[in-house]
Amino acid sequence: MQMGIVVGRVTATRKDNNLVGTKLLITQPVGLDGTLLPNPIITVDTVGAGIGEKVIYVTGSMASRAVQNKDAPIDAAIIGIIDSVEGETGG
Repeated sequence: MQMGIVVGRVTATRKDNNLVGTKLLITQPVGLDGTLLPNPIITVDTVGAGIGEKVIYVTGSMASRAVQNKDAPIDAAIIGIIDSVEGETGG
């Protein structure tokens, strides 16, 4: 699982039929210390996240398990909205 911030929304009027009805969001990866990491990704929202929210997302085979339609070609999915982060990060 990884942490990110939703920074935008993607509208695709033509897409794979298995993705019809999904909400696509642009998610900026974030380090545990809060720093923005490179390479934002497009994620399928499974929890009703919105722009500006900190989220938990998964990639790869775990992402396709997060949606009901197992035939959907999904590589990244938001699976949680973060309320707070506590603790120390560092070595």
